[in-house]
Amino acid sequence: MDYSITHQNKRKIAGFHLVGPWEQTVQQGFEQLMMWVKGQQIQPLEWIAVYYDNPDEVPAEKLRCDTVITVPDDFTIPANSEGVILTEVAEGDYAAATARVENHDFATPWNHFFDSLLEDGKYQIAAKPCFERYLNDGNADGYWDIEMYIPVQSKMS
Repeated sequence: MDYSITHQNKRKIAGFHLVGPWEQTVQQGFEQLMMWVKGQQIQPLEWIAVYYDNPDEVPAEKLRCDTVITVPDDFTIPANSEGVILTEVAEGDYAAATARVENHDFATPWNHFFDSLLEDGKYQIAAKPCFERYLNDGNADGYWDIEMYIPVQSKMS
């Protein structure tokens, strides 16, 4: 899979933190997020899912993710936003790749991306969360175009 190394600035994010199997929690989290965004009339900058764990090492029921939107730096959580968190995606170097997801199969492009990155001679995966950015509304289009980001560091350091 083709990817590039890119520096990403810190992103301030607001949304929901969930624990459990990603194939359930991510969908549930985005349903909650869409209701919250619509109810509060918030204009999202980006729609993002943040993944904190390695599913090869962490049991499915303990996998952590955030379903969030990127918000301006001065954003504050409005009243009647029960369960909403305000946090950030760390600044740093990330490997970035794009994919089209069909039939809700988000795992396949991520697995290809990780396999490609593990063969990289210059960079290794850093111990920070990965995230994906949604470029379209998959519920409306029938597929999702996504950008995937894996934190990296030089193998020389």
